This record gives sequence, structure tokens and C-alpha cells, in this order.
Amino acid sequence: MSFGDPAPTTSPARPIATGDVERPVGEECGVFGVWAPGEEASRLTYFGLYALQHRGQEAAGIASTDGTNILVYKDLGLVSQIFDDGTLSSLTGHLAVGHVRYATQGAGTWENAQPMLGPVAGSTLALTHNGNLTNTRELMEAVQRTSGEDLTGELGRGSSTDTAVIAALMELVSQRGRVDAWDYDAVDADTPLYLPAAAAEPPLSISATALRVLPMLRGAFSLVFMDEHTLYAARDPHGVRPLVLGRLQRGWVVASESAALDIIGAAFVREIEPGELIEIDADGVRSTHFATPRRAGCVFEYVYLARPDTRIAGRSVIAARNAMGAALAREHPVEADLVIATPESGTPAAIGYAQASGIPYGQGLVKNTYVGRTFIQPTQTLRQLGIRLKLNPVREVIAGKRLIVVDDSIVRGNTQRALVRMLREAGAAQVHVRISSPPVLWPCYYGIDFATRAELIATGMSVEEIRDSIGADSLGYLSVDGMVAASGQSGDSLCSACFTGDYPIAPPTKGPLPGTPAVARVPGVYRRRNGAGADAEPATRRVTRPDLSAGSPHQAPDAATTGAESSPATEPEGTSR
Repeated sequence: MSFGDPAPTTSPARPIATGDVERPVGEECGVFGVWAPGEEASRLTYFGLYALQHRGQEAAGIASTDGTNILVYKDLGLVSQIFDDGTLSSLTGHLAVGHVRYATQGAGTWENAQPMLGPVAGSTLALTHNGNLTNTRELMEAVQRTSGEDLTGELGRGSSTDTAVIAALMELVSQRGRVDAWDYDAVDADTPLYLPAAAAEPPLSISATALRVLPMLRGAFSLVFMDEHTLYAARDPHGVRPLVLGRLQRGWVVASESAALDIIGAAFVREIEPGELIEIDADGVRSTHFATPRRAGCVFEYVYLARPDTRIAGRSVIAARNAMGAALAREHPVEADLVIATPESGTPAAIGYAQASGIPYGQGLVKNTYVGRTFIQPTQTLRQLGIRLKLNPVREVIAGKRLIVVDDSIVRGNTQRALVRMLREAGAAQVHVRISSPPVLWPCYYGIDFATRAELIATGMSVEEIRDSIGADSLGYLSVDGMVAASGQSGDSLCSACFTGDYPIAPPTKGPLPGTPAVARVPGVYRRRNGAGADAEPATRRVTRPDLSAGSPHQAPDAATTGAESSPATEPEGTSR
């Protein structure tokens, strides 16, 4: 959604053909930052983003600095499509931040790719964000009342994300010490968590600015940002989205998941704590708490979102998924010949189910790894094949067998319906579907792209009706208690609102601002800005000290716009997809 908050749950569902295969559940973003003197920070960031690609496939970007200038390069597409050796060579310096995006606020356009830039405290800020704010509209209204309708920065350049609103708030608060149009006396359920910021006269430093802006935010946010000298990271008081700190031999790393530390050889140090702001520079690592933690980590990270080789809150994700499968076998046993997974997300739970039940595990489905994002649009004939483009049954394994098919979740039911039909056509004698999470009943306001309630199959059907709808011989969901126990966390330290409707942070009370574009996706289409071809020279935008009176950074005279940040005066048209 643009500027604001997820669509009301009463929105009508869009028509979905029963032959369609639903797109997978999307998580908003992955963030990464590195401070490492003597290292090529942009290359480390590239590999870190590569490890986080599962968290967002619509856009990616990297900002780097050599201590004087900030360079940013971002575009629509996958990390491997956007960056090459020439691009990374131009992103010099020992300090960098990066981002991969899946849009849940703001349309899927180039203007909404991150990092976002903005002037703060005589420096330039490059900001990345994983999560979703629930009070974006209120914040945006305060920015507009304070600045007027003539917006500057990323908002003035067409961004419609909550990240751009945070960047605008940082600029205003650094200059003025506060946002004049904001009601600082308002009280909500989260107000007691936030600690008072130290008194200071503007202009404020970036850290002082952050300590005043962060208490204004509601919802889920894991932020990684930088100026020309310092790397910063902050996490909301509930710790909804993961964020970790790692150690390099000559520096420090922050990332959405511990697996991203592993890929660049960084050692895991600890999680960034809920309500914590850290600063990393030549003086070391400094920590300040801007809020008292009240943990509500997203349980769906354990179910599906995080990589299986990640650890969250001390718990191995793959171990949690194995335990979910084992609990599912205890809760919903059935006589069968073979346990198979819907790859790849259902594999750990399927192995756990097989081990607990004593039923053999086999590879009954093969996934085409390279389908899902393609430059080539399928013909109508191929489109009718649906799920066969992604999964292919191994007839020799499943023919004549009573199958238990384990998957992580059912959202709309289209994929499972097509899968059951395909397995029967391949000769399966019976198909018993087992889901390693409870029914998804409620939308997520904290950064997961679930459907509206009208589209969630479990809101309008019983388990038996869903079983009949997808054509399975039996259907069993894991209980909420079984899921929570498998996560290794206490129920009161997790957010399971999509399953229970019990939201730890108040959902938004206002919808999106009128006249702003909705999230739009065209899978498989990848466009470079300004019509640049594949052979176009990579370019970046050089940003130095900002012009605070104008409210936006200076652009170097030789800066180009292809694939990179561009000034309002040179913004090409027709770049949305």
C-alpha cells in the first residue's frame, strides 16, 4: 500500500481463477550494513543481500561511502540482475548499507527501491527498513502540515513508502528538534515503553535525531542506516522483525538474519535488542536504549520466512521446523506409505513428520529452482500448466502410494488444490495434506504480504470444507500451542496475530492517503530506467553534503540516472512497472 496502512479487511477479494497458482507469501525486506576499514564494503554487502534474497525479490540497492561522498545504486530486480563487477567497483568505501525489497507499502516502482536518501544534521543519510509501520498516515500528515505540500527528499521524488516518511522525519527533527504538527502528548498502548530523549538544541546529531524520531514510530521496524562515517541500526520495542550484529576481523556487520553473516565469514555476536539503537564507527560500538523491550517476535519467521540455516532468539530455524513437523505427526497421524514435502519450504517439517511417525520420507516432488522470476512471459498454454512450471512429480516414487504431503501454510488454497490434482494424475493412491502451522485467519500489519481476510480461505471455510475444496483425502493443521512450543519461545514473547487475531501492536486506524498508488506487481518483468539496455554503463549518484535550505542533497554534475538515484529535475517518466 502507499502511505499508509494495509487495506481494510472488508475489501472484496479480487477474482482468482481456480487454475492459478498463488504467489508465495512475501516478507517485506531484508537489510544489511557493514563497517569494515580496509574492506570493500559494497562487495560484502552484495553477498549479504544475496543471502537475504528470499526476503525480497522486487528491488535491491546498495549505498556506500568513502568518508566523504555517499554513492547509491538501486534498481528493480534480483541482486544478481542489478549488480555486476563494474557497478560494485564504483561503490567504493569501507561503509555500506543494502536492501532487498518486497512491497507491502508503496507500489513496486523504482522510486520505492531502497536505500532512501535524505539530508540530516549536515550529513547525508542512507536509510533501509524491514517491517511495516502502522501509523504511516499519521506521520505523513504531520510531515505535510509541518513542511507544506511542496515535499522534498524521497517523498518529493515520488516515493510512497513508510521508509521515505521516516527519512523526512529525520530531516525535520534534526533541523527543528521536533515536528511541530505532531501530538507529543498522545498516549497509546506503546507509549509507556518509550524512554525520554535527552534535551538538546537543534540542529541535532543523527543519533540524537534518531532518539527523538524512533519513539514516534509504531509497528514493526528494523532499520539499518548510515551517514558518511557511522553505521546505525535500530529495532522496534517488540522486536517483530529479526536483526543481528556480527563481527568481522576488521569490522562489524548488521543483518536481518544470521545466515547473511555466515556467507561473508562474520561471527555472530548477538541480536540487536528490541528498543535498541546502536552506532558503529572508529570509536567502536555504542548502544542506547530508546524503549523498554516488550518482545513479540514474528512466529511466521520460524514457519516460513527465515532461511532454515538462520537462528532467531537462540533457536535454530531448521530445528524449529523439524519440531513443527514432529508435533504435526503427533496431532494428526494417518496411515500412509510415504511422506513428501512441498519443496523447499515444507521440507524440514516433512522430515520431522517422517521421523516422528516412522513413515519413510521421499522426494516425490522436484522443484525447478529457476522458475518464479523470469524475463520471458509464458504463453497461455504454459500458463495453464500452472504449478507444473514450478513442481514436477516423480511418478516412480509416488505411483500407487498413500502420500502425506507436508507444506508450511495454506493462504488461498490455489496451490494446494493444483498440487493435489497433479499428484493424483501422477498415480498417487491417496493424498493426505498436513500443514505445519495453524490456519491463517487474520491479515498481517507488520510486514508480511498476506491476503485480506476476504481472500484467506480459512476465514470462510471449516477445515473439512477446505479439505473438500483442495480435493485431499484428509487435512490437518498444526495447533497454535504446537507451533509455539516448536519455536522454543514463550507464547507471550511471540506475535501470532495472523493465526489468532491477537495483535501485540494496535492495527492502523486510518487507511492509505487518498490518491496514492497501490502495491502493483508484474511478475517476470524487469525494466531498467530510462530505457537503458543490458549493455549500458553502470552509473551511481554521487551525494555529498546536503543543501539543508533546499531540503535535498546536491548532485554531482556528472551523475547519471540509469539504475541509480536521480534528482527531481531529471526524473524519467514511465518507470513504474
